[in-house]
Amino acid sequence: MASCQSTFAYHLTITNIDMQKRILFTCLVIMMTSTLQLKAQSDKQDSNFKRFYIGSSLYMLGNFIPNDKNRPEYVQLNVGYRLTPKDVVSIEFKRSVYAWPIGIPFGPSFDGPGLNYPGRARILAPTIGYQRFWWKGAYTSVYALNAFEKYMDENKKKIGNGYTLYLNAHVGYQFKFFKNRFFFEPAIGVSYWPVRTGVPESFKPVEKKWPNYFIQPGLHFGFNF
Repeated sequence: MASCQSTFAYHLTITNIDMQKRILFTCLVIMMTSTLQLKAQSDKQDSNFKRFYIGSSLYMLGNFIPNDKNRPEYVQLNVGYRLTPKDVVSIEFKRSVYAWPIGIPFGPSFDGPGLNYPGRARILAPTIGYQRFWWKGAYTSVYALNAFEKYMDENKKKIGNGYTLYLNAHVGYQFKFFKNRFFFEPAIGVSYWPVRTGVPESFKPVEKKWPNYFIQPGLHFGFNF
């Protein structure tokens, strides 16, 4: 009886070892297959991931409005770097000319008779920004614009210099095209300026009628590389 039990125990041990080897081999095959699949997916994602981009804004189309007496002469250049697929930092440069209070909303009052400045202002605005993607193309972003202004009267004579700090926040969605080579980012944003200095006295009566914030769409586009 003891001999039979020993023989049975021996065969059971051998069988367990064989089963363990088969289970271990199966696990290794599954792990290797999964690793290869993940690597293939990662490689595919990495092939479409672009670290840098350059871009601008569709607001530049405002320069081509025919017979516009207050043509914005708008120029914008964006350069960005993706720290991760979800985190982006950028540097932007903006230049424009405007003849209306910056807090006046879109609508009947915008650029209306008697509501504009008695002259014009030109701004140069280096900007830094941060963008965070939360789900697919949905994102939020914040920007700080340092606007250096040159004020001119109705005869285009310089009457002073000023400075405005703009803080912008956007909520939008990024659409990608041509294997992530190009993108378009429609958004809604609010601009707030806590610091504004150097506004000429002749401009202040018109400007003080309006708040120090402005709600507007964002229309960025760009090329990834």
